[in-house]
Amino acid sequence: MNFGIGDLGIWAIFVPAAFALNMFPGPNNVLAMTHAAKFGFPTALAAAAGRFPPFAAFVLTAAVGLGAVLAASAELFAALKIVGGVYLLWLGWRMMRSRTAAREEAGEDRRIGALAAREFWTAATNPKAMLVFTAFFAPFVDPGRPAFGQILALGAVALLLEFVAVMLYAFAGTHLGRLTRSPRGLLVVERLSGAALVAAGVALLFARRPASP
Repeated sequence: MNFGIGDLGIWAIFVPAAFALNMFPGPNNVLAMTHAAKFGFPTALAAAAGRFPPFAAFVLTAAVGLGAVLAASAELFAALKIVGGVYLLWLGWRMMRSRTAAREEAGEDRRIGALAAREFWTAATNPKAMLVFTAFFAPFVDPGRPAFGQILALGAVALLLEFVAVMLYAFAGTHLGRLTRSPRGLLVVERLSGAALVAAGVALLFARRPASP
């Protein structure tokens, strides 16, 4: 996207707005904070890489206009929100029923892979995330220029800000873990996080498709 000097005002509005959206305490950010509390900052940061392929795909679908198809299709939206809601309910229930806050894995790489898979599926099965990308970018697109490149540029900045948000949530989770270093304290953190994911799953199941223009 070839933004000129006159377009700096667009970035001045977009960057803080996108960062505020990235900082929303959604399911993926809850996971990042929980992973950091249990396993430490580096592990949480590595695991959070799992959310970026779905988010990048959402940017691409918004750029080619598929996000509008999802917004217009009640059946597709309903199917995706059921899959996403059930997954969040299952993941949250597992965390709430956890009996130990420090499960030993066969190796660190395997642990990170499992945690990254949590991040990946939590992001990939959330149709509202795709709709957010589609609806959020639209006001910042200049109708007099090709939309594809503009949305890709906006998406790249949004993903960079998402990484900053991940670091902040992981940093907060690390300090939370230090405050609750006992196994019982970490167990409470995991169960509260599980409850938050269950609540997010219920909210997603009852989410309504945005009205078509």
